[in-house]
Amino acid sequence: MTLRELSEQAEAERLSPFAARSREAGRERPEEKCPIRTEYQRDRDRILHSKPFRRLTRKTQVYIAPAGDHYRTRLTHSLEVSQICRTIGRGLRLNEDLIEAIALGHDVGHTPFGHVGEEALREMLGHFEHNEQSMRIFTRLTGDGRGLNLTRATLDGILCHTGEQTPATLEGQVVKIGDRIAYLCHDYDDALRAGILSPADLPAAVRAGLGAVPARMINVLVTDMLANSADRNAVSQSPAVGELMAEFRAFMFRHVYMGKRLNLERSKGKRVVTLLFQHYMEYPELLPGHYLTWADGDRRRAVADYIAGLTDNYALQRFQELFLPSESPPSG
Repeated sequence: MTLRELSEQAEAERLSPFAARSREAGRERPEEKCPIRTEYQRDRDRILHSKPFRRLTRKTQVYIAPAGDHYRTRLTHSLEVSQICRTIGRGLRLNEDLIEAIALGHDVGHTPFGHVGEEALREMLGHFEHNEQSMRIFTRLTGDGRGLNLTRATLDGILCHTGEQTPATLEGQVVKIGDRIAYLCHDYDDALRAGILSPADLPAAVRAGLGAVPARMINVLVTDMLANSADRNAVSQSPAVGELMAEFRAFMFRHVYMGKRLNLERSKGKRVVTLLFQHYMEYPELLPGHYLTWADGDRRRAVADYIAGLTDNYALQRFQELFLPSESPPSG
């Protein structure tokens, strides 16, 4: 019996009857089984070793070019989502490998400069969502235009981690809620560090029910999910805690995500993305050649794919090269 088969057998014996089994995982293109890793472990490894995942280290979470080394990036956020969701998955006896794959891959479709970059591309295209772009990356823009051939369960969890759709697996449902827990609590932590918020600013009900210390807030939210989802074929929060998190989220949008303190930097980031899009639309020959091919000749789609994949640093570098005069030596 191979190591993979032993792992599959352990899943059958240990996991909840509602958990996803890697033995049952399917891919768009059939592949020979790995003798060592399960299908969901292979998904996790493909995402972890991919270029789009590595680029998350230089993509904004909330703060564009923060003054300090300790603010979250998309990469650290994805790692924190993975840790929180694996804790929940272990408590519910779900498939941690599938949870990890979804969590690590869920945000690769984010643009430079966070949500303002997404807004800029949405205005240029008429429609742009980072979860759909994550799907496009893993099914088309990697692997020389063939994607990574991830399992259907991993792709479903990535696509449905935001928006109205409910993921097909409980593992995907864990990531959908766990992602929100992670970004709210950790973005609040960063807002405290930046001096944008203080614990006293939180709504009284949130302070009373969740606390005002990020680690305690996460513990309350995770504990509630475990208690409310145990031995059930669904993952959810209790109504009371769900209402508290909704109030916390509305507060964060008012005071941080859409707050006045960050308006100037957000507008700068959005302007960079908009001008880059317009420039490459006018000069598509400047795009790396494969982007037009992967977009089947659709120039707008190709430009959006290219810009969405840029890191903050590289987008700023391209902006400087394209729109700012370069230094030149004085003439004799």
